Amino acid sequence: MGLLLFIARVLFSILFIMSSIGHFTQRKSMAEYSKSKGVIAPDIAVIVTGLMLLLGGLSVLLGAYVQIGALLLVIFLVPTAFIMHNFWAIKDPMMKQNEQIHFMQDLALGGAAFLIWYLYWATDVPLSIHP
Repeated sequence: MGLLLFIARVLFSILFIMSSIGHFTQRKSMAEYSKSKGVIAPDIAVIVTGLMLLLGGLSVLLGAYVQIGALLLVIFLVPTAFIMHNFWAIKDPMMKQNEQIHFMQDLALGGAAFLIWYLYWATDVPLSIHP
């Protein structure tokens, strides 16, 4: 069971680690897109959210401070779904569908991160590093 949990953590966390790299390497374009969505202080927001993704992804991957990392991911994903993927405000059918898919993905991943938070809180999960 421990190996399966480790594989699940790798598969889950790689998305966030890779996305964090994009936040830092594509910072300017991400800040411009964030600004177009009404994000306040988009340059700072991109850096902060990049750190949230990196720390959250690494904590889940490594099994260290998983509750904090999973909570960082929830705090990132749920508001991001509503702010960045507000499909209900888009007129073009193709763009609306694309944003709706991203909205639902963010909510689903947020739910999964919340589930990870709960499981590490409620059980003594193997392959975790307890300080």
